[in-house]
Amino acid sequence: MTFPTDQQRVADQLTIGSELLYLSRGDVEDLQLTRDAILELTRQALVEHGHHRYEMPAKIGVHPYDNVFYHAMPAYLSGPGIVGMKWIECYPDNPRTFDLPQTTGLLVLNDVDTGVPLAIMDSAWLTAMRTPAVTVLAAAALHPDATTFGMFGCGVQGIEHVRYAALAMPKLETIFVYDTNEAAADALIAELQPELDLRIIKGESPEAVTKSAEVLSSATVILREPLAVVKDEWVTAGQTVLPCDLNTFWDPRTARRADKYIVDSIEEHELFASMGYFPDGLPEVAAETGEVLAGVSPGRENSDEIIVNSNIGMAVCDIAVGHAIMHRALERGVGVRLRL
Repeated sequence: MTFPTDQQRVADQLTIGSELLYLSRGDVEDLQLTRDAILELTRQALVEHGHHRYEMPAKIGVHPYDNVFYHAMPAYLSGPGIVGMKWIECYPDNPRTFDLPQTTGLLVLNDVDTGVPLAIMDSAWLTAMRTPAVTVLAAAALHPDATTFGMFGCGVQGIEHVRYAALAMPKLETIFVYDTNEAAADALIAELQPELDLRIIKGESPEAVTKSAEVLSSATVILREPLAVVKDEWVTAGQTVLPCDLNTFWDPRTARRADKYIVDSIEEHELFASMGYFPDGLPEVAAETGEVLAGVSPGRENSDEIIVNSNIGMAVCDIAVGHAIMHRALERGVGVRLRL
């Protein structure tokens, strides 16, 4: 799948400058953009980022409460000509306190030639789908022969990480999962084991999972002070660690002693470090994820390397996937037209 780039395709379906398309979460989900398509769109966006054919300032945000954030995430991909912004917020206590999702948000897409808004869509599903796509694309590039994968966190992100890992890592045989809420791990296995042609095993402990898997990922909470659930001494030569939760879940010493510390965006990690999310300092960065996927920078160079690859989410991936969703919606007549 490639980026739809012909402005006339939009103009044939939408009166540019007079109306925009609104897509609810239900609309977005019902369009059924496949995981294979999302993987390819995300890969293309990362490669564009790796070749530095983009404009994307580090996330800016506000923090009404200490444990929440709102992020404004604008981006422009010059190759396919896509521009837009995601406005996303994270309230970790929402599920327990209000029976609402932890993460909600909107994505806005604009016309590059005129600047006018083209579409506004719910971005929760999009975020849940493109985040694990980045993880497993990086995992496949950094550890292509992996047969074991460990997932910490069995919520929405954990479930999709397992699905994507099974899809994008062809030699995978076993996935170990762990969650502090044992019922969440049980639910993940009950949902996914019937549909996946590999073994999913509930880990007895973080230590057991860490010592059982070649590739490890985490999608838990993002906190300024590291929880260091996974101890540094558990991580050994040859493992690949892919956090989606910054510096929270892992012992910070692991990233500092890794043979390579790779991040999706240096600017964004430096911003988070300035906000106190890396109290011991940001480790020296060897490369960006997109540079590895684009072949600009080396990934794994020998089997004994410990590689930590921190991906916290980039707007270039959001707008790439959102752009494809918009085109599919226009072609199928999905969504509500709003007057500008």
